[in-house]
Amino acid sequence: MIKIYGMITCPDCSYLMDQISGRENEYEYIEIGEHVFKLKEFLRLRDSERNAEIFKDIKATGGVGIPCFVLENGRISLDPRDAGLEANPQ
Repeated sequence: MIKIYGMITCPDCSYLMDQISGRENEYEYIEIGEHVFKLKEFLRLRDSERNAEIFKDIKATGGVGIPCFVLENGRISLDPRDAGLEANPQ
């Protein structure tokens, strides 16, 4: 199962919600604004030394790093296509 960390107030995250609706057996959406424990879980993932390179550019420009995908093999990605989803065309 692919985990997606995001917030409903994020336009890119909300765009994904329609794509994963009804596909709960494939995707687990974790709303990091719902509870501080979920936010801390995401921050531990984002700020770990192991994932520093993935989030380096995002953090340098003041971004949060959502949506964030934890693929079934454990790889972290910020690209929805890696999770089989479409990016927000904005």
